[in-house]
Amino acid sequence: MPLPMHQNKPPPHPLASIKAVVAIAAGKGGVGKSSVTVNLALALKAKGYSVGIMDTDIYGPSIRRMLPEDRLPSQKGQIITPALCSGIKMISMAYFRKEEEATVVRAPIANGLISQFIKNVDWGTLDYLLIDFPPGTGDVQLTLSQQANLVGAIMVTTPQEVAVMDVRKAMHMFDQVKVPIIGVIENMSYYLPEDRKEPLYIFGKGGGERLARETGVPFLGQIPIEPDLCQSCDSGKSLFELDPGIKKNATRAFMDLGDQLVAHVGALQADTSNCLQHFELTWKEMR
Repeated sequence: MPLPMHQNKPPPHPLASIKAVVAIAAGKGGVGKSSVTVNLALALKAKGYSVGIMDTDIYGPSIRRMLPEDRLPSQKGQIITPALCSGIKMISMAYFRKEEEATVVRAPIANGLISQFIKNVDWGTLDYLLIDFPPGTGDVQLTLSQQANLVGAIMVTTPQEVAVMDVRKAMHMFDQVKVPIIGVIENMSYYLPEDRKEPLYIFGKGGGERLARETGVPFLGQIPIEPDLCQSCDSGKSLFELDPGIKKNATRAFMDLGDQLVAHVGALQADTSNCLQHFELTWKEMR
């Protein structure tokens, strides 16, 4: 006599209360990935969404500087309540080390810390959780890709070919672990001085758009080099407070990127939902 098949539901994923978990990745440092994460989160918040940031750069966390906390994180038993920064929930290794103190740990320890960020942080209900990925394609990146319930990844590059080359490798990693690429953002695309009509392409031109075209993923847009953007990150002030009228090119770029993120994540989730419904119908017919 065949054994009965029990349909016990598995426990919910630790991030199940978050509508969309999105990786912000590059595969290398120096492309402005963290500043993109912060300002994209601020743009989403300005549009009325509830947002969190998980800063997973164990060795060089910088987001706390860009987004100072109004409320520090707290811990009760194993459960961590994230910090609150301009209405955005945030967790980072920066809260567990002094600012000038290096995190000197081997990969297994770093991996364990990331697993705690995934499993032990009480985010509550969020529309979007943005995970600022560290550089590279090693243990930490694989743990995040496999455990963080990602809906997809946004790749950040500069126009420079050396940056594009490394981002392409990171895209290959996401392909290996079956995480969809939401699209490509090109940071530091151009500089437009006030006394010029034509932009200056300091780091080259078109690298991000070419990468998107060659890999068959959406090109989400360009972010210019602007003094206000650098100032906001260094001073910990919101770009949207420095430019409340949204007149600067960088501010408008992040607002547009917020719309792009919402639209593409919605499309990915709709495709996933349709696939699950098809599977459930097929399974019922086979029983």
